[in-house]
Order: sequence, then structure tokens, then C-alpha cells
Amino acid sequence: MLTNFNTREMPRALQNMLERDQGPATASPPRRAFLKMAGLSGLALGAFPGLALAQGAAEAALKPTDQPLAFVRIAPDGVVTVTINRLEFGQGVQTGLPMILAEELDADWALVTSRLGSDDPAYVDPVFGIHLTGGSGAIKHSYTQYRELGARARAMLLTAAAQRWNVDVATLQTRSGKVLGPGGRQLGYGELAQAAAALPVPQKVALKDQKDFRIIGRATGRIDAKAKSSGKQAFGIDTRQEGQLTAVVARPPVFGARLKSVDDGAARAIKGVRAVLRVPLDRGAEGVAVVADGYWAAKRGRDALKLEWNTAEVEKVDSEKQLAQYRELAGQPGARKFDADMAPLAGAPLTIKADFVFPYLAHAPMEPLNCTVKLDDDAAQLWVGTQMPGIDSAAAARVLGLKQDRITMNVAVAGGGFGRRATPTSDFVVEACQIAKAARAAGVAAPIRTVWSREDDMRGGYYRPMHLHRAHIGFDADGNVLAWDHAIVGQSITAGSPFEPYQVKNGIDGTATEGMRDPYPFPMRLTVHHPKQNVPVLWWRSVGSNHTAFVMETLVDEIARMTTQDPVAYRMRLLGAKHARHRDALQLAVDKSGYGKRRLATGRGWGVAVHESFDSVVAYVVEASVTDGEPVLHRVTAGVHCNLAVNPRSVEAQVQGGAVMGLSMCLPGAAITFKDGVVEQSNFSDFTVARMTNAPVIDVHIVPSAEPPTGIGEPGLPPLAPAFANAIARLTGKPLRDMPFKLA
Repeated sequence: MLTNFNTREMPRALQNMLERDQGPATASPPRRAFLKMAGLSGLALGAFPGLALAQGAAEAALKPTDQPLAFVRIAPDGVVTVTINRLEFGQGVQTGLPMILAEELDADWALVTSRLGSDDPAYVDPVFGIHLTGGSGAIKHSYTQYRELGARARAMLLTAAAQRWNVDVATLQTRSGKVLGPGGRQLGYGELAQAAAALPVPQKVALKDQKDFRIIGRATGRIDAKAKSSGKQAFGIDTRQEGQLTAVVARPPVFGARLKSVDDGAARAIKGVRAVLRVPLDRGAEGVAVVADGYWAAKRGRDALKLEWNTAEVEKVDSEKQLAQYRELAGQPGARKFDADMAPLAGAPLTIKADFVFPYLAHAPMEPLNCTVKLDDDAAQLWVGTQMPGIDSAAAARVLGLKQDRITMNVAVAGGGFGRRATPTSDFVVEACQIAKAARAAGVAAPIRTVWSREDDMRGGYYRPMHLHRAHIGFDADGNVLAWDHAIVGQSITAGSPFEPYQVKNGIDGTATEGMRDPYPFPMRLTVHHPKQNVPVLWWRSVGSNHTAFVMETLVDEIARMTTQDPVAYRMRLLGAKHARHRDALQLAVDKSGYGKRRLATGRGWGVAVHESFDSVVAYVVEASVTDGEPVLHRVTAGVHCNLAVNPRSVEAQVQGGAVMGLSMCLPGAAITFKDGVVEQSNFSDFTVARMTNAPVIDVHIVPSAEPPTGIGEPGLPPLAPAFANAIARLTGKPLRDMPFKLA
């Protein structure tokens, strides 16, 4: 990071940009000064201006010459360190973004490394205008940004070399971290870094022609692969500060409940317990934090607490009653997303009536939630794997009574998240800050790491909402849909959050309906109900598409079956020439799978689905069977259209990961259910995720494209479940309506 920066010190700032760190950064530049450097060449669209204000990044981006100067540093030995403006939690941005910058810098890839950024305004998403890792936007939104950053640094290095050799810069070239000059002269980037730092940042730069790419588009191993495969990678939960203590929290059994009485005598008597603290929690609830020398002592202390809870004043959700309520709501008038004429429905030759049920789902990342807080008199440091560091640092400042520029946010590598580490309420960060504040008030002045157990994580919210879909479709013998009446019932994930003004229109949360109807030319009337429930809900990988894709793609397949049409040919006819990317992805999956040309083993069936989310299209052709009464997925062939694949190896990994997570949704036990307001599941023993024994062979094929990249972290998930369901339906003759799958 830079320290004590102001715009009059530009040369020194550039020197800092081009010099490698000699140790961990511990101080931040003034927030406003850093923001003044946040020009992103017209990319900053500011999709969420209110959120930018909330997180302290409210000013507009400036000129390209005022760009952030903390993205690339070159050491004397030529090592290039690229700072990532995202959270790395398995998706590979620590490799993908450096590849983009290194391409335009013309760096030696063997000398490129990376580090995570922070909540400084320099690192906002250039499209959303806030700090955010989500929406499959890391590569998509920062592609041009990181290309320009690399090109500007390269131009400065060329100018420095031209001045040293007293030659025309036009006579120089770069290659693999070196500037090449007349007469065979050459200088490494490390030798030029200091001189380049004294030069002005060029206002305009020419970007490479794609035919000259050496790094972008090449299947590349991950920068962090060695650390992760050797067990040396440190995650947020591994944070260790001098004198650090650990806290665990007893949370109420029902969301929002408060304490009636606390008997902490036995807890305080356990060796290693330093404090027992009554603290406010998310959604108006209360809890008891046990602070101890380590996790085991803290957990034993929590287990020894004798607590009584007042649950009489909070709603107690019951899953069976909730489903009955949703079924009733689905038949009532509500807000309309689409409003096609339903008159043809009454006289349709063929009809389908169907209800689909999707349960609550936990995010279940491998690394449970955690946050470490070091609180001093007038400042605080946080170590946390977060998808929204700006929102979280603003929340921490409010809780701790500090100005936001006194909060140092150290973004740690996270072991998964799938949306759970992007909570608008900053619940787990606020909780950790409340504990640190209460501990300090009680005389415990030490860094405190608050750790959630797996059971805490599973039962503590937030969840993918439960949804009910109801469809009534009329069509003819050729599969022409005459009218499609559809209702969705489910909680809004953005209502009551800072995102509500941007997502909720006419009473409909747009995240709940994404993936409905389009790209198919169906006359649809779509009614939406958003009942309120005492269950905290949040986006879950692929957001609305994780349920809408299943409904659309299984119903399209059912229409094809009822009209005796091949499901691929039927989709191709519906897609027409207008949706070439869908057609290309589907055709690639069909060709690579051998669909229609290869005879499957006895008892196996084909399944097909195609879906677009986050501007990318993924098509699956799968092979499945019913074995011992259970559906089994054997092979998956993916056709992917994500435009230019910056790192094909990462695209492959993300699609495979999305497919396995999509498979998890199908398996028995993949549900969060409630009884008397209490979550019935607690760990992987009773909340199913796919294991190695469930995982099929997954082949990923990418449609070639030169267009700017689109998102890939989430699009691999939505079409897996419907492709699997369609294969089972063709084998059994019975469509699957509920998740997880129920054959009986």
C-alpha cells in the first residue's frame, strides 16, 4: 500500500507502484486520496451509488492518468506483483487477473505473483462502483481495467529505457519482462522500475491485438496451486496475531430470539476461558460469546453455559406449514413480471400443470465463517475473507464508533463462500466487532478471532430461499406454446437491504425471476409473491437461476416429450437465429458427447439442458441411470460460451465445480428444513453435498470467441439439475418436480 499519498507526490507514488513490497502493508493512504486515483477509463458506471456512499466510496472515478497506483509493483529482480481487487475464494482470480495485466505489460509469466487488495477505494468493482466479488464479475468487469493498467506500466518502462539509451521509443520492443533496443541492447523491467516511476502516467495507450496474445487464452496453472496443494495456504480462519484469543458464540435456537437468563458460572470455571460476554447479534437477537485462549477452551465454555431463551415473541417457521402457505399464495393475484394474454390457455390441445418445490439451502463453504478483530483506542484491524470489504469495513466502523479510515481491512483468502461472505448486514463481521468491543470494555485487550463451527454455520443462516413455482402451459401438437401462466412464491433476498432500490421493481425482486422465459419465445404471464418469513435469506450460487433454470428446462423437455420431438432439435427450433450463443454451446455439447450417434449402456439415458446466466451460456448433455431406485449421474459433457476464455483451465474448473454443486442440489438430504422455528440440520451428516462417490466424469468444451469475457463462476450450476432430471424422466416416464429428487 501507499502511505501519506497526495496528488503532488505523483512520482513517488509511481515509484511505490513499481517497487515490490518489502513486507506486509500496515497503513493505508487517506481514503479520499486513494479514491482520487481510481479512474478506470470510463468503466466506472456506478451501478450502486447508494451502496458506494454506504461503504465510503462515493466519488466518481477520474481520468486514466489518475488511475490506481497500487495494482502492479516491479522489484529490482524483475518479480511483478499484481494486486487483486477481489476476494480469492477458489475461483482463480489470483491467476486470471494477473494474466490479463501481464499480457499487456509483456511480463515474464514465470516472474509474476499476486496479492489481495483491501477496502481502499482503488479496488472497487469498476462497473458496480463498490467493493464486490460476486455476480461472476471479476474477470468480466476488470478485463479492460487490468489490460490498461498493464499497458500503461509497459509504456512507462519503454520511455524510461528510451531516455537511458537516448533513442526514439518507437525503436524499442518488449518481450518477457525485458525492453529490447537497437544493437541487441536489453534491460530487465527491474532495472528500469525506479526510473519509470518518475515519469507521468500516459493518458492514452494502445492495447495489443488479440492475435499477439501470449498469456491470455492459454491454459495456465494457478499461482496459488502449490500453496493450496501443500497445505501451506493461510485462510482467514488461520489468522494468528500476537496474544490472540478465540471466541465462539451461543446463538438463539430461533432467529431473532433474545436471552431470558444466563448462568455462566460453569463456563467461567473452565481453564483458558477469559471472558463470557452477552452481545447483540444479527436481526435483533442476543447471544453469549465465550472468549478463551483457544477454540477448544472456548467451545467447552460455550457448552457449559446454561441459557434460557425468550422465543415467544418471534415467528417460528415450520417447513410443512410454510409450503402449504406458499401453495395457497400461488393461486392468488400478485405483482406481474410478464403479462401475456392467457385466453388461448382454455382451448389449448395439450396442457401441463405442475408445481415445483425448492427448499432452503445452506451455502456450506468448507471454511466456516470467521473474523479476527484487533481493537485499539482509536483504530481497528480486521482479518476476514469477505466478498464486500467496503460494506464490511463501514459496518465495523459503525459498531466500533470509529471513522472508517481508522479501520484497516486485511482481506484474507477464503475457503469458499458462494454468496455467504457477501452479506449486506455484514452479520458475521459485525458480530466479531461487537465481541471485540465488549471484551475491551471488560478489560480484555487482545486480538479476538471469532470462529463459527460447522454447526453454527449450518444453523446460523443466511440461506437460499425456499421457492414454489406453479406452471400452467397450453401448447399444440407441434410444441408451439400458446400460453404459459406461471407463479413464483419465495422470499425476496434484497428486500430490506441496501440493494433493494436497485433490484426490487413494482414489488418484484428481479433476482427471483432471472432466467424465466428468455431465451424462448413463450407468451408468459408471470406472477410473483414475496412473503415475509423469519428466516434470513441471501443469494446462493447463480442466484435466481438455481431454481428458474430447473423449471424452464424441465418443462421445455416435457413439451418435447409430449409432442414426440427430440429435445435438442426442439430447443434449436425455439432458439432460432437470434440466440446464436445458446445454439453454439448446445451444439458443442451435443457433438462432444456423441448424443444421437453413440449407443448408451443398457439402463442409461440422455439428458439435455441449456441456460444463460451472468452473460454466459452453459449447455449440458448428461448420461444418467436409475440404480437401486436412486438416480445416478454418470457423465457430463459441457458446451460453454463465455466469450474469450482468459484462462481455459480456470473456466474448466469453475464449470466442473458448478456442476458438482448443481448435483448436490439433487441428492437426498440436500435441504434446510424448520420445525418450530429451529433448523433441523447441523452438519454434513444431515445436509447433503456431493461426495467423490457421487461425482461423474465432467468434460468441458469452450466455444472459441474473441469477444470480451463474460462471467463463469456461477453459470455452470443452473443447467446441471435439469439435464439430470430430464435424463431420469426419459428413463422413468415421470417428470421430476421437487428438489432434491424424489422418485417415489
